[in-house]
Amino acid sequence: MNMSVAIKPAAGSSALLLGMTGLILLGAPLAGVWLAGQPLAGYLELPPRPPARPASGFSWTAFILLVLFTVAAVSPLIWRFLSTPAPGSAQARPGGAFPVWGGAALAWLAASWVLAWTRLPWFEVFQLHTFTPLWLGYIGVVNALTTQRVGSCLMIRQPSRFAALFPLSALFWWFFEYLNRFVANWRYTGISDFDAMEYTFFATLAFSTVLPAVTSTAEWLGTFPRMDAAFRQWHPVLISRPRPVAAGVLVVTTVSLCALGLFSEYVFPLVWISPVLVIVCLLALSGRPTVLAPLARGDWRGIASFSAAALVCGFFWEMWNFGSLARWEYSIPHVDRFRIFEMPLLGYAGYLPFGIECAAIAALVLKRNASP
Repeated sequence: MNMSVAIKPAAGSSALLLGMTGLILLGAPLAGVWLAGQPLAGYLELPPRPPARPASGFSWTAFILLVLFTVAAVSPLIWRFLSTPAPGSAQARPGGAFPVWGGAALAWLAASWVLAWTRLPWFEVFQLHTFTPLWLGYIGVVNALTTQRVGSCLMIRQPSRFAALFPLSALFWWFFEYLNRFVANWRYTGISDFDAMEYTFFATLAFSTVLPAVTSTAEWLGTFPRMDAAFRQWHPVLISRPRPVAAGVLVVTTVSLCALGLFSEYVFPLVWISPVLVIVCLLALSGRPTVLAPLARGDWRGIASFSAAALVCGFFWEMWNFGSLARWEYSIPHVDRFRIFEMPLLGYAGYLPFGIECAAIAALVLKRNASP
């Protein structure tokens, strides 16, 4: 599976590209707050802690519209996957035994889960810190599953680049914590006694597991022959004038980020859509390949596997969060109903574009064709 698209910076342009990305992603929401006539100080606090904000009342109109949009966006991929015949056994890649280190990771994961959901007196001092051990166990297990299927995994093939995903992941999720200052869709409970330094340290450890978990899950899903058969060659997406289109989309997405500071109650889903469009558009305008480039030749494997991987990880994020002492809670306007664990049903749709964002960021450090 083509896990990523390599990004090769042009000489002298990387700093400008990085500066433009930061200016738009960080500055546009602040511009919206400024246009709304609100003080900026609260949005610049470090670390960014979202305010407690009650959700607006439930709206069947908003719920139905978002359901229709989600179904329209996702159903073609689901239909493609389900309607593609499973390849014969001759096409399946050879696997092997579940590795010993995978068994150790599985035992670690099971123990971490038990400790996360129980309140044993001797474990009290560690009870608020179970997220990171859980997800380190998950990352080990899913890499072991990939190794069992195809004899290798990203963690073993590219250990230094895989390790680089951890600090990159921490920065990546801190950005979403920043955006959450504007929409206040989630907040953390059970950690009120942490000072700023403690909060930053332990949160950074937890955030560092996001990209490795999603990327490892995407690779595992990509080892299934049906995923490869369904999306290796599908509908190509060809854009005759990519740079003008990228410029237009960049303007729209910049305005949409600005709207987070003006109308967050109505445009909050853009938190999961606009950032990746900004990154893709800026890369396209600079003449660099993007995570969406394989679509031009009809290769949807990266999009499908990363979106599905984020949804899989999202399920486990929400499930393990449900019984933990340090946890997050949601307050989502207009659609805050039909919860699965703490997450309202429609909130799971946000994991699909989030997976594409994970693919775009992981591509910064992973080699092209990082496949077994």
